[in-house]
Amino acid sequence: MTGLVLQDISKRFGASTVVEQVQLAVPAGSFVCLLGPSGCGKTTLLRMIAGLETPSQGLILLDGQDITALPTHQRELGMVFQSLALFPHLSVGENIAYPLRIRGRPRAEQARRTEELLNLVHLPGYGDRPVAQLSGGQRQRVAIARALALSPRLFLLDEPLSALDAKLREAMQLELRQLQQRLGITTVVVTHDQREAMTMADLVVVMGEGRVRQAAPPIEIYRHPADAFVADFIGSTNLLELERDAQGRASAFGCALPGVPAPAAGRATLSIRPEDLQLTVPGDGALSGRVSFVRDLGATIETFIEVGGKVLVAVTTPRARAQVQPGDAVGVVLPPENCVVLAS
Repeated sequence: MTGLVLQDISKRFGASTVVEQVQLAVPAGSFVCLLGPSGCGKTTLLRMIAGLETPSQGLILLDGQDITALPTHQRELGMVFQSLALFPHLSVGENIAYPLRIRGRPRAEQARRTEELLNLVHLPGYGDRPVAQLSGGQRQRVAIARALALSPRLFLLDEPLSALDAKLREAMQLELRQLQQRLGITTVVVTHDQREAMTMADLVVVMGEGRVRQAAPPIEIYRHPADAFVADFIGSTNLLELERDAQGRASAFGCALPGVPAPAAGRATLSIRPEDLQLTVPGDGALSGRVSFVRDLGATIETFIEVGGKVLVAVTTPRARAQVQPGDAVGVVLPPENCVVLAS
């Protein structure tokens, strides 16, 4: 069953097009991350889903219902903003119960629902505490609980973890994902953090210049990027210019690459992840390079190799580390099964 469908959604501000012809189907109960650099249109898209912006064209459907023109308060949404927007003069419990109170729900229902949500976000007994006494992670939980108070059909979050430190952010990513799985609510999160998207999402939607560049599960985005923008934005990759040589073979830096499809148009871009590059002794079948830098990060070793005026990066574990030093001549092997030829 499809939960959220965007049909040909565009948004223009004057002569500027911020979101362009977005087509997206989000299965009910799934966790979706809108991912992209600043200014790519992801927050504007989320605001249109929430009803805070009106699309210039297109339709927004939720569980088969056209909600394009429906006011925000009638869309049955839960929202968490980057600022969290908690009320500092209210207690934790009063913040959580606020959506119920303004809709005139009985006090007994407010109290019962608040207690349920405090337990759900692992804050039992915090109802009477002032918000000012909470840590960043606790405030995050309160904002999530408040957004869930009315049992929304759709849960929207705009950069919800960006203000947290790295360790707490990773812990909250896991908590948020587990909470979403327990509740089964269709969830859309805006983020610019690739690790966050890869950790939490069922579906990653990579946006660039107002368009959806690729929408797929995280591992497919990583292993089979649709174009050079996606390959370069998601994780780290080596991008090489690929050519068709006189014998019709794929080649890079003048070296034939057996097993790699030759570009039909004569030239293309090849993407290969650093962990897939293999270092060997110089010789036939390998690109000729020279080590320019080695960086030991503890869990991984990064080796930078200059090949034909371009720097490639290979990543290995300490156990599999090639015993090379800056200045050493090396061969670089590109396993064809790990090479992705991208559309120009």
